[in-house]
Amino acid sequence: MIKNFVLIAFVLLLTSCDSNRMFDRYVPIPNHEWASENNIEFEVKASDTIAKHNVFIQLRNTDDFEFSTLFIIGKIKFPNGTQVIDTLEYEMADVQGRWLGSGYTSVKENKLFYKENIQFNQSGTYTFNLRQATRKMADLEGKNPLKGVSDVGLRIEKILK
Repeated sequence: MIKNFVLIAFVLLLTSCDSNRMFDRYVPIPNHEWASENNIEFEVKASDTIAKHNVFIQLRNTDDFEFSTLFIIGKIKFPNGTQVIDTLEYEMADVQGRWLGSGYTSVKENKLFYKENIQFNQSGTYTFNLRQATRKMADLEGKNPLKGVSDVGLRIEKILK
């Protein structure tokens, strides 16, 4: 009986610490190789058209990641069919070549700003589509996958007043 109570209290404590989270999901990347044609898609249902939010791309990379910079094409499809497309660039390592992000093992977790202080002004389903666009000079057609990416995620946080 006491063990069940402690377990329930612990779970409630963990979930209450993240009360601003609206959406948080990861997609594992097969073989840790993100091919440019492998679009990662997230469907987010939004009903609050007043609150402001921050949107983050979350990425877990290993030591096999070959670049200090990551390029992503981000597309948002609104409930009414309108689309917004962005080309995004993120620094993944410092000038000494040390990985940015958090983590004590060979896997680093990065929380990258995508959209800041936005409102979902249409009620309905928003589709977020992410595609890697990092290329080697010898690979301008995008035939080689981006190695060292284990997971790609999307997180949306409500901005608390």
